[in-house]
Amino acid sequence: MSQNTEPREQWASRLGFILAAMGSAVGLGNIWRFSYVTGENGGAAFLIIYLLCILLIGIPIIMAEFTIGRKAQSDTVGAFTKLAPGTPWVLAGILGVASAFIILSFYGVVAGWTMRYFLGYLTGQLWSAPEGGYADFFVGFISSPVQPILWQFIFMALTIGIVFVGVKNGIEKTNKILMPLLAIILIILAGYSLTLGGAAEGLAFLFTPDWSAFAEPGVYLAALGQAFFSLSLGMGALITYGSYLSSKEKLPGAAGSVAVLDTLFAIIAGIMIFPAVFAFGIDPASGAGLAFITLPDIFAQMGLGGFFGLLFFFLLAAAALSSAVSLLEVAVAYFIRKFDWTRKKASIIVGFIIFLVGVPSSLGIGPLSNITIVGGRDILDSMDFIASNIFLPLGGLIIALFVGWGWKKTEVLEASDFGSSGLGQVWLFILRFVAPIAILIIFISSIRQW
Repeated sequence: MSQNTEPREQWASRLGFILAAMGSAVGLGNIWRFSYVTGENGGAAFLIIYLLCILLIGIPIIMAEFTIGRKAQSDTVGAFTKLAPGTPWVLAGILGVASAFIILSFYGVVAGWTMRYFLGYLTGQLWSAPEGGYADFFVGFISSPVQPILWQFIFMALTIGIVFVGVKNGIEKTNKILMPLLAIILIILAGYSLTLGGAAEGLAFLFTPDWSAFAEPGVYLAALGQAFFSLSLGMGALITYGSYLSSKEKLPGAAGSVAVLDTLFAIIAGIMIFPAVFAFGIDPASGAGLAFITLPDIFAQMGLGGFFGLLFFFLLAAAALSSAVSLLEVAVAYFIRKFDWTRKKASIIVGFIIFLVGVPSSLGIGPLSNITIVGGRDILDSMDFIASNIFLPLGGLIIALFVGWGWKKTEVLEASDFGSSGLGQVWLFILRFVAPIAILIIFISSIRQW
């Protein structure tokens, strides 16, 4: 007998849906990852290419995912099974669930670090440099065999708790609080950063392009990879969220809102970070350590630095939480349908499995640091590479091809709310030709980096 008699949930409001989809997109990818990837790839040149990727590929694929989800009213695997039964298109859904498992496994580790730092600022421990400096503190913490796993567990327990409660009362309500709060904190921090001595240099780095960087193939690779990671493309999150949407809502406006707000978040994060980096003479390409070593050092030298550190790490942890919820929901929605589980059972079992899958990523920086998987990368970086550079682009490619070629044109245009408008024709053209070619080029370049 079926134990899951719950009706399919829906969003309570359009705003709730947009904030939840934005919560999926706005995460560590916008703040922590965007900052160091921009720094490593020449600043403004990267930003211009990134914006083009969002416009030409990001928004059309968001629209494609929303259209698939709402039409099918099912999880990411069930959606393809329903719309194209017995065909290989279902591979996109399977890749989505696999990506959710892999990304959340290592994402939970890094998010756990942000929670540890938040506690450090909350108690005052990190308001001034610990003995040996912030670099020693960070390396000591992440290489510990126990501490990072404990914080990863706490973060995953929070994520499971929100998904456990449901779509309206858990995911939607959380994002209605977190997203406006994050926007306010980000604007306060960016405003303060502009009062520092490095504002002119930081803004020039972010907004004045070095034209020679456009000749670097790696910048294009990084920009499209960042667009996919930041917008949550190809992982089934937006298909899953779209499936809880009623047919009354118009999709093009929602897709545009999510992309614009997500991109604004990333740019304001750049305005927050780069003036501070230049004011204190830090290399903007200082990699992933930017958030955990460089910025705490800067906060320690600022008036009210401890307070700003507290705000910054709350911002990081909360942004990570909103994205982690969407990743867990992809897998949970699949298990609810596939195995006829209740939401509560699926949330706990799937969340705990993902936590266990993430433990090697955590230990890979400490006790298992001698293990490398992909091209000399440690376990965490290998998981990131496999998901961000292989699974997500492949998922996005199949989604674009399915909507562009595998689904009847009249049905697609009707389901997307474009109807017979010219915009709908442009959208289909991009999904048929522009997006697949761009994604394939990036994908082949990624494989060469293996």
